[in-house]
Amino acid sequence: MSITGIEKLEFGVEDPALCSKFITDFGLSAAGEAGSHHYQTLSGAQVAFYPIDDPQLPPAFEAGSTLRRITWGVTDAAALAAVRQRLCELPDFSEQDGVLSCCDPNGMALRVAIGRQQPVSLPVLPINQWGDIRRVDRPSPVYQQATPVNIGHVVFFVTDLAQTERFYRELLGFQVSDRYVDRAVFLRCGAHGGHHNLFLLQLPGGKRGLNHVAFTVRDIHEVIGGGLAMNKQQWSTFIGPGRHPVSSAYFWYVNSPTGGAFEYYTNEDWLTENWQPRELEHSLTSFTEWAVEGGIDYTTRRQQKENIR
Repeated sequence: MSITGIEKLEFGVEDPALCSKFITDFGLSAAGEAGSHHYQTLSGAQVAFYPIDDPQLPPAFEAGSTLRRITWGVTDAAALAAVRQRLCELPDFSEQDGVLSCCDPNGMALRVAIGRQQPVSLPVLPINQWGDIRRVDRPSPVYQQATPVNIGHVVFFVTDLAQTERFYRELLGFQVSDRYVDRAVFLRCGAHGGHHNLFLLQLPGGKRGLNHVAFTVRDIHEVIGGGLAMNKQQWSTFIGPGRHPVSSAYFWYVNSPTGGAFEYYTNEDWLTENWQPRELEHSLTSFTEWAVEGGIDYTTRRQQKENIR
């Protein structure tokens, strides 16, 4: 299998105009015609917003504003044909204009298509560490706003972890990176890649739905700059900045009118076929080494004690 990553996220929302302001403040640029509520990252990965009752959207897997469909990219026509062979026996499978469609066991509508994202080359200054000095006579950058490079991963609450994991591993070729015992699994698209493109989490109450979507940025300074910029625009922080020990990533989560949260992140572990998945106990310390609850206020540069919006 040759899944390359997330190509597009489509949301059904109660207020498309508000969501468009959110995603513009978040750092994505308009894609398509004016007023279409389509936006893109630097690589061309897209986010689209539709009215919650738009008939072109598939049924929702939870009430309210939420993600309604996700498109995964593949490398080429041969890879698409290989995925077709795996999916074609599903009862809800369909194909139109080279795009495969179905639903996963959790009720999320999927599409698989040949990827259209473009490589992105950006200047990223190194970090100086003890015994490894790479940035000389140059200061680290300060960002006034984040500009996400691509869509890195999505996180779902699932009702049947084993069945949903099996779907992504056996039919789409995802690899296990790490696991929280009897609770969750981190999956990446292929053997070589970032720590996870998909995180499936089963709660004791059996809830299903969207937890968050995550966007890759250049460095820790852009995570901070992006989070402060969102606070300046009156968007509330869920949690961050902080660091996940399970993936080594620095993060900042912002509450979103689309449902769930949107995350800036960077510095995740890069894995190969030599990586041995870990069996971890799910706990606060295993998920978050440290984090600022409620964020940092743009004006005072101190911890934000109350949510803004």
